[in-house]
Amino acid sequence: MEEASVITLMRTGRADAFSEIVAHYQTPILRYLYRLTGDYDLAQDLAQDTFVQAYKSILKTDSELQLKAWLYKIATNNAWQQTRRRKIIAFIPFTGRHENTLKTAENQAEILGEKMEIRQALSKVPAEQRACIVLHFVEGFKYREIAATLGITEEAVRKRVARGKEIFRANYTGGKNK
Repeated sequence: MEEASVITLMRTGRADAFSEIVAHYQTPILRYLYRLTGDYDLAQDLAQDTFVQAYKSILKTDSELQLKAWLYKIATNNAWQQTRRRKIIAFIPFTGRHENTLKTAENQAEILGEKMEIRQALSKVPAEQRACIVLHFVEGFKYREIAATLGITEEAVRKRVARGKEIFRANYTGGKNK
């Protein structure tokens, strides 16, 4: 998908071109919001809100728009607004680490315990640092992309990632409590 051409098509009146943006970014945005909120239904609602807001605002944007960062910024702001409303934020654990593992009942229990421990450790990381950690380590964003997404400097991103990792490490035992 060529983002610039899709945006150009929209600016020339082809509103249906936005469906390409949704098709390309829907799963990553939903996954990101799910990790921020820990609630799949809420993440779906926030993802829908993100694309509705993007659709309404895309024609007002600069021609040099970094679409990916812009969409993640909208999604992040939606999640933070929801968090402020609910005063809680929970994380789901990172996935994919054990996909190729034989799924015995004992193994599944061990994986579930590890995921719960990751969730607990991440929940103790402040929300701003948590967003940087998830964008970097889970979504694969570079620091400059995170900075553009969150409207902060790259140095602020570096500090938030470093401090967030420290807090996470302090709270994550990695199964040492067993």
